Amino acid sequence: MPVTHIHNNSTLDCAMSRKAALPSEVDVLIAGFGPTGATLANLLGRYGVSTLIVDKAPDILMQPRAIALDNEALRILQMAGLEETAFEKIAIPRVRMQSPYVGEFACVNTAGCLDGHPKLVTFYQPELEVALRKSLAKYSKVHYATGVEVSDFSDTGNKIQVDLVLEGGAAHSVTCRYLVGADGAGSPIRSKLGLDFDGQTYAQDWLIVDARNVRKPITDVEFLCNPQRPVPHMIAPGGRERWEFMLKPGETSEQVLKPAFIRELLKPWANQGELDIERTAVYRFHARVAHEFRRGNVFLVGDAAHITPPFVGQGLCAGLRDVANLGWKLAWVISGLANEEILDTYDRERRPHAKAMIDLARAMGLLIKPNTRLAALATANLVKGLRQVPLVRDLFNDLKIKPKNRFQQGLFVARSKLSRLDRGNHLPQVLLRQSGQEGLWSDDVLGDKMTLMGFGVNPEALVSPTQLKKWKAAGGTLVQIAHRGQTPGANTTCPLWEDLTGALVPELAPVGWLAVVRPDRVIMHDAPATEADRMVVEALNLLKA
Repeated sequence: MPVTHIHNNSTLDCAMSRKAALPSEVDVLIAGFGPTGATLANLLGRYGVSTLIVDKAPDILMQPRAIALDNEALRILQMAGLEETAFEKIAIPRVRMQSPYVGEFACVNTAGCLDGHPKLVTFYQPELEVALRKSLAKYSKVHYATGVEVSDFSDTGNKIQVDLVLEGGAAHSVTCRYLVGADGAGSPIRSKLGLDFDGQTYAQDWLIVDARNVRKPITDVEFLCNPQRPVPHMIAPGGRERWEFMLKPGETSEQVLKPAFIRELLKPWANQGELDIERTAVYRFHARVAHEFRRGNVFLVGDAAHITPPFVGQGLCAGLRDVANLGWKLAWVISGLANEEILDTYDRERRPHAKAMIDLARAMGLLIKPNTRLAALATANLVKGLRQVPLVRDLFNDLKIKPKNRFQQGLFVARSKLSRLDRGNHLPQVLLRQSGQEGLWSDDVLGDKMTLMGFGVNPEALVSPTQLKKWKAAGGTLVQIAHRGQTPGANTTCPLWEDLTGALVPELAPVGWLAVVRPDRVIMHDAPATEADRMVVEALNLLKA
């Protein structure tokens, strides 16, 4: 059954053309149909949660905006159900920092893959949005309405009444259990909640230019760290490239947006006669984090919760991490599999990492946009010198400077010296195989359940019948991960998958080890095979806390 949608969006060109009345009651209402909100709608659809997503824009804006995704973000889109070929991407092998005085002074290696995905890609945002909206056709409980704006809402503690204004000015009210603000940096939802948006707005204006038919397309991302006019520059799908030019003192928006001025800026790179300029805009960078990501039954995700300067390409990535964390928790509470208290862990887990990413982007900004020639020389030479130190070189070259999405506190059993897995961190994604078939990524094997994993042992045989029944009633499933070539034991109904990479099993299999992995792939608990019942009880207690 196709998704119910209200606005007939011509850009989708898929089986979602019928109109229906807006629902009057849903479990979750999402305000904002950009990539973050649309990914959350797909996740909730996979969990069978009745959802309405609305956006005041009547259609997808067919212009470039967000441009970079990392391996974590791509993994989340995989979890949301997008096929690898759903939208075009270009893998970026290097990020280079160039000084007009000392040449290249830093180079980050982004070639290769992590967790089954390229470390860094560029993409064309409208294609991603189309893919996410098309994907919603699979979910009968997900509805969407475009050209619709949230005008007000009231949270009674048990339910939220949301007042909507439809195209043409008609009013409509929807009752929901939870409201999610995915409505951007100027979020009316956040303003209505009265939440502080701590941080700063940078004083400099920047001109962003997206163009096609460039003379010599680049293959890397480069930062031209010139104090006269710093320029981030990158390639994107469809023959596109992006430049961001910092305005000089005295330059105005009206002046720099003139076609002649832009073409003059692009002379070093562009074929002037064939150049196709798709988008230009003047904007300022922001570094801000909401004081809370949850207030009552209302949640903030994406730019509504945090804004990251673009110097590390983490704006949309952060929003996707938000919804991967929040989506399954909402689904478990709504279905009665967990108590509402687990929703408090969304803020505790996500806000520190969002702030850490913003701090990294601010630090990178100091390298990219030095204020004076002296500052440019000093910073470039300092970084160039530090890169001679192996430990520091690894921090830059191998992306180790990037904060890990590893939680210090939240919905997992506290770390122990006896643990062999990193609780509160994400389980790596590896290739698995079953019964000689072709390999599958482990995230696709685990699916949308809470998973009890046995490494080299069969978890079904180790958990008592009483605890096994409770585990399955709580939305749990079981999987056995074996050495490559290992065959399943007799009389087992627990699926056995071979680890084709050897990344998960070798250290754990000899002693027999178990882990509880959340639907967002976070390791909730781990223990020796001999303590299976205790581990299951402690994991279930977290859900019912």
